[in-house]
Amino acid sequence: MEATKIAKQMIGFQKTFLDNSFNAMVIVQDQTENMFNGFLNQFPWITKEGKRTWNDSIQFNKKARNDFKKAMDEGYSRIEELYDFK
Repeated sequence: MEATKIAKQMIGFQKTFLDNSFNAMVIVQDQTENMFNGFLNQFPWITKEGKRTWNDSIQFNKKARNDFKKAMDEGYSRIEELYDFK
């Protein structure tokens, strides 16, 4: 079936695009975190509570990011299962 083959290729392309975009986003977010942590460590008026709040928000963001990636991967797996019938 030619239509199934085309659909599989489109899904593969979209998944590859998502993976590459996600990896680029992770790199940018991690670099931003490192840069901001460098600023925080240089400012003596930032309290431990403020640093803890920053770290908590970073950890929340990373968890949400990973949950999103997991949900997208599961969705693509389900779509691929639909097209694997023979």
